[in-house]
Amino acid sequence: MPVTKQAIKKVRQDKKKTAFNLVRKTAYKKAVKAARIKPTAASLSAAFSLLDKAAKTNVIHKRKASRLKSRLSKLIKSPRTKAAAV
Repeated sequence: MPVTKQAIKKVRQDKKKTAFNLVRKTAYKKAVKAARIKPTAASLSAAFSLLDKAAKTNVIHKRKASRLKSRLSKLIKSPRTKAAAV
């Protein structure tokens, strides 16, 4: 158990931040899962937004967010890639 005043305060802060981070983490994971199941422009946009917010608040690393966004964007084929494949 923490003894000093600052250690007690740190425990309180950590509890709050853990709860907040968990909310943000589950939100981006659900969005990514939804975007993988049904890759539409709207679902990708929502997932990108939540990934950026998670990276901005240090819930996940910025490169992890970038990697996930890259993999999700590959699911939607642009008109140029469809034309090149034909």
